[in-house]
Amino acid sequence: MNAHVSKITSKSQTVIPRAVRDKLGLKPGDLLRYVFDGERVVIEKVRTQAEDDPFATFTEWAGAADEEAYRSL
Repeated sequence: MNAHVSKITSKSQTVIPRAVRDKLGLKPGDLLRYVFDGERVVIEKVRTQAEDDPFATFTEWAGAADEEAYRSL
């Protein structure tokens, strides 16, 4: 088991260890979901709609010139 530890402050805040941030691909502003599983809590990154959209990567092809070029297809 690869475990990481962080401390809770008096304001109930903590720093998510770098290894966890890297594993989940977390960036400032990302949302986390806490899922209760018996005596455990699983932390998951909340996926945004753009992350779930397989075509979001191709937004650079969504310009007016592209619309014109592919209109007849």
